[in-house]
Amino acid sequence: MDFQQLADVAEKWCSNTPFELIATEETERRMDFYADPGVSFYVLCPDNGCGDNFHVWSESEDCLPFLQLAQDYISSCGKKTLQEVLEKVFKSFRPLLGLPDADDDAFEEYNADVEEEEPEADHPQMGVSQQ
Repeated sequence: MDFQQLADVAEKWCSNTPFELIATEETERRMDFYADPGVSFYVLCPDNGCGDNFHVWSESEDCLPFLQLAQDYISSCGKKTLQEVLEKVFKSFRPLLGLPDADDDAFEEYNADVEEEEPEADHPQMGVSQQ
């Protein structure tokens, strides 16, 4: 994928997140992203013919530790798309952005129906006396 197509993917991703694509540098194949309150990172995109992976980094000491999840994901087996990398970065930064963890939301939704269920009266519960 050429760099302009990658930049378009990044712009589309930004429209669904708090991040803004603040700079692109085609010669370095670099895209810089920013979101309030001071969350920033950049992505280096691999060349078309290269077997390299994407690379994510932040020049902010506060942001850098949160990128570990995304960096581990990128270095794991298999080719990753820019969309997949950006989603992983977003998930990594959710605590810094003041957003709940995405996994917590899914867990709460899943358990919402389970907690509402009442045991049926015609089935005796184990360990409960039927006197």
